[in-house]
Amino acid sequence: MWAFGPETAGPNFLVDTSKAVQFLNEIRDSMEAAFQWVTKEGAMTEESMRGIRFNVMDVTLHTDAIHRGGGQIIPTARRVYYASELTAEPRLQEPIFLCEIQSPSDAMGGIYQTLTQRRGIVIGEEPIAGTPLSIVKAYLPVAESFGFTQHLRAMTSGRAFPQCVFDHWESISSDPMDETTKASAIV
Repeated sequence: MWAFGPETAGPNFLVDTSKAVQFLNEIRDSMEAAFQWVTKEGAMTEESMRGIRFNVMDVTLHTDAIHRGGGQIIPTARRVYYASELTAEPRLQEPIFLCEIQSPSDAMGGIYQTLTQRRGIVIGEEPIAGTPLSIVKAYLPVAESFGFTQHLRAMTSGRAFPQCVFDHWESISSDPMDETTKASAIV
């Protein structure tokens, strides 16, 4: 059994689960090359894929070695990997910022309204001791962050000061194959 995982392609795996397939070791490098190519450029968005596992269940190879070269195996394996991805209920992931907003307590309405309009989720609000200021912590999708500072300042009359840093990746639960969903619009 062979597996290519985090040491070669990040959090993606190619696992040989086949039983007694002749000549499989001869095409191992070609299968790995196709796997590397596919995980760098996914079928839907041509972005890197994360958290993918491909199981090689069975392979039927030509008995003549000339037909088992990289020129034949890599394109074929690539198409098989793409087809596997598209039939396995794929989901997209989006980057999420941790946004800390410092402002006077009387400007909170504008902050909450701006975050709500941009799919932001407030995770905490803390007053700063001895001052009339508060810090709001929220998760904000990176895609919604363009123009966020200007909009926030407009909604709070310039009294809110945000700082955003990358925090995590989050799966978009909707199906990218359904044309009526947010994931489909992103694709």
